[in-house]
Amino acid sequence: MFRGKKYQESMKLIDKSKQYDPAEAMDLIIKTSKAKFDETVEAHIKLGVDSRHADQQVRGAIVLPNGTGKTVRILVFAKGPKAEEATAAGADYVGEMDLVTKIQSENWFDFDVVVATPDMMGVVGRLGKVLGPKGLMPSPKAGTVTMDVAKAIAEIKSGKIEYKLDKTNIIHCPIGKVSFGQEKLTENFTALVGAVIKAKPAAAKGQYLRSVAVASTMGPGIKVNAARLG
Repeated sequence: MFRGKKYQESMKLIDKSKQYDPAEAMDLIIKTSKAKFDETVEAHIKLGVDSRHADQQVRGAIVLPNGTGKTVRILVFAKGPKAEEATAAGADYVGEMDLVTKIQSENWFDFDVVVATPDMMGVVGRLGKVLGPKGLMPSPKAGTVTMDVAKAIAEIKSGKIEYKLDKTNIIHCPIGKVSFGQEKLTENFTALVGAVIKAKPAAAKGQYLRSVAVASTMGPGIKVNAARLG
């Protein structure tokens, strides 16, 4: 794969054989970020579990101490007073069957997170095939199926992220923007890893944190010392 000149220059700053402490890794992220836009920083956490087994699933949500730096567009499925509550709390879109129809007929996805009250899940279920693959299906575990829509919206707007395993047993999560600086990125990273460690399934055997790496949108991956984290 061809990599540009800036990427090649960034690679020279990283020792590929080394696992860095979190603060060191975040310093390097900032130094190796060469894009003209404010890059997103992502953590990639490989776990010693098998996501094919229900008792080894790792999934949850956490409010990052310093937010994500991203403006999140929230769609809420609710009716009556709960719909009014959602609008008052700052939801970007609120509706019922009308939104289901819009998504189905127009292939409309101008939103980042979906919240639903439990009584609306029958309606939302019709969108399972389109929301599921995009990771947008609301779930009680992530706090996005709830009667307290105002609280859910407030948390999401202030930097709540959901983490879950992909098919290769890796969690990919944004932890902020390069402009946050080393300290805030380290705080967010530590909070995320702490939540993932707490979510360790009882059925998980052997080494839980297999490998941890961080990278900015256009930058190279930097390995973080997993032994010191868990």
